[in-house]
Amino acid sequence: MTYDLGHHGDTEVAAGLVDLAVNVRHEPMPRWLSEPIVSSLAALTAYPDDREATTAVAGRHGRDPGEVLLTAGAAQGFVLLAQALRGANHPVVVHPQFTEPEAALRHAGHQVDRVLLREEDGFRLDARLVPEDADLVFVGNPTNPTSVLHPAAEIAKLARPGRVLVVDEAFSDTTFRDGVEGEPESLASRRDLPGLVVLRSLTKTWGLAGLRIGYLLGPADLLRRLALAQPLWAVSTPALAAAVACASPTAVAAEREIARRLAADRAHLLRRLAQVPKLTVAGAPASAFVSVRSQGADKLRLELRERGYAVRRGDTFPGLGADWLRVAVRDTATTDAFVATLTTVIEEQQA
Repeated sequence: MTYDLGHHGDTEVAAGLVDLAVNVRHEPMPRWLSEPIVSSLAALTAYPDDREATTAVAGRHGRDPGEVLLTAGAAQGFVLLAQALRGANHPVVVHPQFTEPEAALRHAGHQVDRVLLREEDGFRLDARLVPEDADLVFVGNPTNPTSVLHPAAEIAKLARPGRVLVVDEAFSDTTFRDGVEGEPESLASRRDLPGLVVLRSLTKTWGLAGLRIGYLLGPADLLRRLALAQPLWAVSTPALAAAVACASPTAVAAEREIARRLAADRAHLLRRLAQVPKLTVAGAPASAFVSVRSQGADKLRLELRERGYAVRRGDTFPGLGADWLRVAVRDTATTDAFVATLTTVIEEQQA
């Protein structure tokens, strides 16, 4: 089956629609973040210097600065991996997940195998499904679009000498678990797993999609190879200022509180969706979005647009299909209004 791997949620959004298609938090930027970004504009005559930001990100994750590579958005990280690791013999992408890793691999000339996680298993990862000879493996955690959070111990089983294991943690800072300090199931601080590369983004929680800032964490020798595939001065001065600010203790504490509130809003959304007729939620959602299955979801999505709501189609994700939609977690009032409209549309279509 052919999938439109280049389709993303932003193409669903239009003026006048409530945006439930893009997984970016919609709240005002805090002053501790906006002020450094604005102040950095006075230094645009100089080329970007990433040393302070690299050191700050390294400190945030308990890493050496040589184990950090800043990128112009997390998506650039996928491109660097695909380009620098052209010698991989058996790349594997675990789906359903964000489609950019596979798209980047294919654009770089790789022949890609897919491992498809199953709905009946809650879209949970089973490390045994990944072929033993796979030497480049991509997996998301928590996974976009299913919102499933895989156990770190299960992902760690995939690490081995001779294999590069790429874990996309772009949404890790959206996860929360009572009694757990930090991000449950994150591997960002693990330095003991051979070939592990963790990809992170500042886009989602801090609403910086337009600024393009992310980073890779991994072995210094491997990141040096990736850096050779990166353009000079790839990350802008304002983006570097954001990276410094978002690595601060203030930012980390704010992330934890945001993730806690998000968990409550997600629980509310799941309670409301459970009341919608003939609708199934994928797995056990743990992030800023959920995926749902309903017969005729392609027509349902179009009707929701007519009534003011943009949701993400699911048929572009390998392992899902035309009966799937992805919905962003928003505040309870937005959720209530959306679910009421969703219920009405489904009932009308099934009448």
